[in-house]
Amino acid sequence: MSRAIAPLTYPLPLSGDPALGRLLLREPPGTYDPGKGRRLMDCVRDALRAKHYSYRTEQSYCSWIRRYIFFHKMKHPLEMGEREINLFLTDLAVRGKVSASTQTQALAALLFLYREVLGREIGDLGEVVRARKPKRLPVVLTPKEVKAVLDKLGGQKRLMAGLLYGSGLRLMECLRLRVKDLDFERGEITVRQGKGGKDRVTVLPAALRRPLSKHLESSVRELFEKDRAGGLPGVQLPDALDRKYPNAGKEWGWQWVFPAPGPSKDPRTGIVRRHHLHETLLQRAVHAASRQAGIPKPVTCHTFRHSFATRLLETGYDIRTVQELLGHNDVSTTMIYTHVLNRGGRGVVSPADDLLKEEEEER
Repeated sequence: MSRAIAPLTYPLPLSGDPALGRLLLREPPGTYDPGKGRRLMDCVRDALRAKHYSYRTEQSYCSWIRRYIFFHKMKHPLEMGEREINLFLTDLAVRGKVSASTQTQALAALLFLYREVLGREIGDLGEVVRARKPKRLPVVLTPKEVKAVLDKLGGQKRLMAGLLYGSGLRLMECLRLRVKDLDFERGEITVRQGKGGKDRVTVLPAALRRPLSKHLESSVRELFEKDRAGGLPGVQLPDALDRKYPNAGKEWGWQWVFPAPGPSKDPRTGIVRRHHLHETLLQRAVHAASRQAGIPKPVTCHTFRHSFATRLLETGYDIRTVQELLGHNDVSTTMIYTHVLNRGGRGVVSPADDLLKEEEEER
């Protein structure tokens, strides 16, 4: 039998306004009530959207919650508790052999389900078998290797890859750039709602300013004018800006820097509009380009970001500056790139070098 889980309590309003009291006592969006006939997963999505979780997180959390239910033979989460969560997480580590980050993500999804949707607090999970978190160094390309990969890319794919390396952007940060985020005069890119929902400013490479400007005024402007002439709804706006500024999505500044070639249906609202390019387009192109360039390293889009940070440290930039450009919360995250400064195994000269040097001198 699972241990009983105490329901969460909501504080009563301090104000004497009865309208405010009724507002605060109302159930939060997404709260599940078996008596109301609403499906559990619909409530989960409502709760995630009410808290402004990204669509990717919504998909991930819903997937983990379904796996949790199927793992326990379609048993309802209300009938389960700490013991069932423990069994599921342990199975992921032992039989599924998932990574530590994957197991942590599954736990976060289940905690969200019980706390935010079912209104219950999770107690001690007991002895959960935790997946081990290996210490790995990032794959880094030399400037010569980066150039070899970029030379195999063309058009806007080369532009996007150039921004990943030249600005240290994450893949989705690059794809979600809007025209107003590029400041050509100051040489800056403003990253909006990056990882953790944070904004930051990074460098706009001087070598990419002219190609980017040409890209905007030709292909992007052409699609923009085509959409306006065709009466297509404006681009998606963050949070509730589309209600506050209904026509902002049709303004030039809000357009995607890398728009998709055609319109598609918004998975949340069902509105047919133009979105940014899909991430798999660049992922596949970079993988193919690295193979064509003859680079044996496992190159991904994120490798360019690693190479950006590494190159800055190699050329003498302060680690705090690199931290701010990358958007890391803690400098310890940025410290992983300092391994490149310890050339040849922490800067040690191999004894084989001295031996072979002596042999060469004797010859």
